[in-house]
Amino acid sequence: MANHDGNRGITRYIQANVLPSLTPSELPTWVQRQDLSEADLPYIQALLTESFADWNEQAEQFPWLAGCSIVLLHPDGTKAACKGEPDGDNRLPANWKTERIGMTAAGSALQTCRPALTRGDEHEFEAFRFFDMMAAPMFTRSSGLLCGVLVGLMPAGQAQAGELKLLQAAALHLRSCLYRRFELMLLGDHLHSTELVRREERRSTLLFEAMRKLNDHIYVEDVLSEMLGILDQVYPFCCADLFLSQDYSSMNEKVKPLAFHQQEMDLCWKAFMDGEIREEFQGTNRRIAFPLAGKQGVYGVMLLEMRGKPFDEADLRFVTMLTGVAGTAFEKAKLHEQANTLVGELRLINELTQRLNSSLKLKDTMTFATDALLDMFKADYCFILQLDSFKAQFTVIASNVPEMTTEVFAADYGFCGVMLSTKEPIILSDYHNATPVHSRIMDETISRSLLASPLIINGEVIGAVLVTHRLPNHFSYDNYKLLQVLAAHLGLAVSNATMHAEMRRMVITDNLTGLFARHYLNERIQRRQLRDGSGSLILVDIDHFKKINDTFGHQVGDVILMQVSSIVQSAIRDSDIAARWGGEELAIYLPQLGLEQTKRIAERIRRRVEEETDPKVTVSCGVSQWTTADERVSVESLFYRADMALYDAKHSGRNNVAVG
Repeated sequence: MANHDGNRGITRYIQANVLPSLTPSELPTWVQRQDLSEADLPYIQALLTESFADWNEQAEQFPWLAGCSIVLLHPDGTKAACKGEPDGDNRLPANWKTERIGMTAAGSALQTCRPALTRGDEHEFEAFRFFDMMAAPMFTRSSGLLCGVLVGLMPAGQAQAGELKLLQAAALHLRSCLYRRFELMLLGDHLHSTELVRREERRSTLLFEAMRKLNDHIYVEDVLSEMLGILDQVYPFCCADLFLSQDYSSMNEKVKPLAFHQQEMDLCWKAFMDGEIREEFQGTNRRIAFPLAGKQGVYGVMLLEMRGKPFDEADLRFVTMLTGVAGTAFEKAKLHEQANTLVGELRLINELTQRLNSSLKLKDTMTFATDALLDMFKADYCFILQLDSFKAQFTVIASNVPEMTTEVFAADYGFCGVMLSTKEPIILSDYHNATPVHSRIMDETISRSLLASPLIINGEVIGAVLVTHRLPNHFSYDNYKLLQVLAAHLGLAVSNATMHAEMRRMVITDNLTGLFARHYLNERIQRRQLRDGSGSLILVDIDHFKKINDTFGHQVGDVILMQVSSIVQSAIRDSDIAARWGGEELAIYLPQLGLEQTKRIAERIRRRVEEETDPKVTVSCGVSQWTTADERVSVESLFYRADMALYDAKHSGRNNVAVG
């Protein structure tokens, strides 16, 4: 069967100017010999619909079965066209197969290929009980295949044999309209093919030259300029624009980003997604989207817009082949550029990995990573966040925005929340025009482009990295892939540094009280004595602690020890160092603090312990001080004098402070 959809323009011309002046005997013999075949029947729905419209127009002066609803059915039982369809609940079904609506005249005609009539009360389908139904089959002119069924619906009780005869006559008339339309299609297709052959030679020459030029280029910008130049030369009446995905940006004004969220880009993104040509008509304007594809994928869409100008199958095929060659050339040039870029990226990854692995200090490592990412992606801002799964929150541990460092976000908030749930990276072209979630980071930095990736270790999210830019469409898909690679190294660095910090914390702290261990306190005092001019020490001992353990049990003893430790921590400065010195003894070092001030702090601790502990306990405190004027400055001498003072406090009735 002829390609009816592809030849609308020439078909309409023949219908209006050629066919009316031809009698059947004047048609080419080969046209008269053609007939619908069994292979054509599944595709004649549109032909039946248009033929019905022709028949309806020609029969306007002859009221076939006035007041009767007339329906044309495709051989598969679906409705192709209708005239006088009832309204409301009585609207006619789309499928008239017997298994769907029960036995009817239409079903009988479809099965037996003979005229049929059924009365209203014979119908199983509720909507048909108000009508008598008549059906007249139509056949192809030479092979005798069923090519349609004409159905008439009259009010119940009115259909007679005469009306069925009229319907059969109408079916014959409709068949003549069908073949008139079929011959029109054949003739149109023939003339169109002749025109294509004439123009194909010129197209082939142009295409060969285009292929040679495009394949000579090894840079993407040259390929794009060459393709757009060829289109301007061949189709000066067309408006041509190339919409590329995030993979590439160009200085050419006709090369633009493919914005999926913009409604006017629907045609382009559909062509991009399925890799097939898409077109639409807006009045006399025609828009066609050609995917720019290589062997590895689709890279963009060439959009041609014709304003009332002819653009036939040969043109369509030429541009399709041109964009196909250009897509391959684009891919080749892009791979060449990517190879050069990849060498540089591998060097950067290697340098970054070495630097990340050279330090176990989280702050230093992440500060370096932030600077490296800003430079790599030419970004405005970078944020590295760590997830605290117990508190269900992300904390900014590194950023080039000082006021947002240590900022805390809920685990389900913003883009970090999205990555926590999906474990997938994110690329966002324009936060202003497409805002999937609210983000304080994007708002406060006035950023529009975003790259983000979760930091994952052993399948679990431990953090996130976000890179932003104030301009839209700044990051490419290559940047997106590179960040994924770097995020794996960042995640490992964060995990190693965190694990090292945790191991160190476990080594230098007491598990029960959370205070520092004795050896760590000794090390810190030694370092402070090398650079400070003075310092003081408080030794705190819980009075009658053995009696408490014997009376209440060791669990209560542990609770009291934790209570006293908590009071000590809340009573000293951040720069002071509290440690568990022995079983029930605590030690507090206060850098550069005088003896009187230290004594007041010890007294405050003693008083609070007596007031706040439950069961109530008391403590005795020994205080000592060192200065550079001392004969011997050492950790041992400082502790010895504090221990002696504590001994005096114990023998003075306990629950007091003594100075050594």
